[in-house]
Amino acid sequence: MKLNRIMIAAPGSGSGKTTITCALLKALKNRGEQVVSYKCGPDYIDPMFHEKVIGIPSKNLDTFFTGEDTTRELFLKNRSEKDFVVVEGVMGLFDGLGGVREEGSSHHLAKVTETPIVLVIDAKGMGRSVIPMIAGFLAYDKEHLIQGVILNKMSKSYYEIIKPLIEDELSISVLGYFPDQKDIRIDSRHLGLVMPNELTDIQKQLQVISEEFEKTVNVKAIKHIAEQANEVLITQKQMNRNSCLEDKGSSRPVIAVAKDEAFCFYYEDNLLMLREKGAEITYFSPLHDTKMPDRCDALLIGGGYPELYADELSRNVTMRHAIKQAINTGMPIVAECGGFMYLHETITDKNGISHEMAGVIPATCSYKGKLVRFGYVEIRENKSNFLPEGQMIKGHEFHYFDSTDNGDSCIAIKPTTGKEYSCVITGENYWLGFPHLYYPSNPCFAESFVKKAEKYKKRKVPK
Repeated sequence: MKLNRIMIAAPGSGSGKTTITCALLKALKNRGEQVVSYKCGPDYIDPMFHEKVIGIPSKNLDTFFTGEDTTRELFLKNRSEKDFVVVEGVMGLFDGLGGVREEGSSHHLAKVTETPIVLVIDAKGMGRSVIPMIAGFLAYDKEHLIQGVILNKMSKSYYEIIKPLIEDELSISVLGYFPDQKDIRIDSRHLGLVMPNELTDIQKQLQVISEEFEKTVNVKAIKHIAEQANEVLITQKQMNRNSCLEDKGSSRPVIAVAKDEAFCFYYEDNLLMLREKGAEITYFSPLHDTKMPDRCDALLIGGGYPELYADELSRNVTMRHAIKQAINTGMPIVAECGGFMYLHETITDKNGISHEMAGVIPATCSYKGKLVRFGYVEIRENKSNFLPEGQMIKGHEFHYFDSTDNGDSCIAIKPTTGKEYSCVITGENYWLGFPHLYYPSNPCFAESFVKKAEKYKKRKVPK
């Protein structure tokens, strides 16, 4: 498939990748492009900012999760040659698994998908030193994927001085600059941005960013680079598999997905895979709804920030009781991180205040003031419930809260160190734990979850 595509990457985190990506998405959309976006790596929040700009969900791609061939398949899945693809990188361009390995890095994803790179340099406080910095990245890029540079947080006057020097010495196109926008502030929480729905003027900020970007960056040149990208090749067999969606009509089991301000961390490809395996997806809000959806054969409660809404979640007694009752009747459930926390008896927030939760798990969660777990994991069940015996699924952890019962049904293995630890509470119909899972890394998980929902649906039908 021939896709016009570009990756926005940087030497390190905090360089302005999300700002520049959102500005570019808006600029392309204003030009009538059918623009879609991806985020490299496991981050949930940056794609939410993309979605605010383009109005459709952004997807994640991660070469650690899915390897090279499957990543290419996911890259082209449900795409057409009318699409203009923008990929936002993660961390520094060459920072992969454990900060040292290639897989999981922005550069590896660009190499696997043959995507040209525009390097965003945070040039604040730098003069001519920006030249050797760029030179180093160009020298290390053996595939010559870096096709242009944008200088972030730079004044117009200095840009006009440094641009010809860079282009003359390094033979790389300097595509523009972006001034330091002191009146535009997107705060961070932990290691990521705050969520866009927490910013009351997010659309105004995105509009201001895009207008400034149009003035100072050569969007036409970026489009030209994207148009020069090679075809992405996968086999016809893989293409057929990508377009396959099992049609079960009205017999499809319904998986109710918790989605609101408290629970919003979902990989788009996870939800798509559940549909492909035969499920219908519906959404509900543990924050705002008083009951679960009428048609409901399984529950999926993802991550998010339930601690920020703990009081509201606690006061929604009807919903808490409904979820506990459904699980007690054997309704299948997968709950990750924030969803796992919600199923506890209580959550104790950073102020030391305890809030009653669903009470499914006889344990408590509390804020620890530091990262408890962080990074990629490979997970294997001790007893096969959701995964075939001996098989693993990949995911990642990122939480400041901890539980008095993290579970011991699975073994998590850190891929860089080999360190192992127990985690997750599993049974025939439940998978509850802190790790965020990426279903395409082992589709058997999604298939198993849907089959459990089908079985529960049949059990409900009167004989």
